[in-house]
Amino acid sequence: MGVAIRRAGASDRADAVGLLDEAFMADPVSSWLFPDEERRRSRHGALMAAFVDLAFAEGHVDIAEDGSAVALWWSVPAREAHEDAAEGAAQLRQAVDPDNERVEAIARLTSEVHPTDRPHQYLHMIAVRPEQQGEGLGTALVAPVLARCDRDGRHAYLEASNARSRELYLRLGFADLGTAFDLPDGPRMWPMWREPQSV
Repeated sequence: MGVAIRRAGASDRADAVGLLDEAFMADPVSSWLFPDEERRRSRHGALMAAFVDLAFAEGHVDIAEDGSAVALWWSVPAREAHEDAAEGAAQLRQAVDPDNERVEAIARLTSEVHPTDRPHQYLHMIAVRPEQQGEGLGTALVAPVLARCDRDGRHAYLEASNARSRELYLRLGFADLGTAFDLPDGPRMWPMWREPQSV
């Protein structure tokens, strides 16, 4: 690809939020979260900003040097159960769109399927400018982290929000974890897990 990938800093926040907002505006899950298009245009960016801030706080953000792609990674420790998941879901809803129950519902649902028994890297979101999708940017963005996972014997996890992205993750060594789940009256999501590959 020839695109330089670097760790994002605070000065990249606006660019990361804008790219995620643009790339996911028509995503099936975003459309389910905000079925009214006008509401989606006004509140979707706030949700993306909350996710970027969480990634800065609990993991890291990788960005293409030219601003064409961004990935949000969280470092997730092993723990006994889904600690504070309900509280976190309620806080997310309150911060993003207090009248929207779906924001809290999706946070709860994804938390329920998220593995807790082993530490792993969580690829929460990846976005590529719509006009540059299919050019290998997503792979270029994710590959360095997966290579570190392989070197360190660390697992990786994600939830694919559409069939196209699921195909990419299958090619990158992820496998379906359990069964896909459908959001209430909404689209399907695929929990996916990646074992470290031998290097």
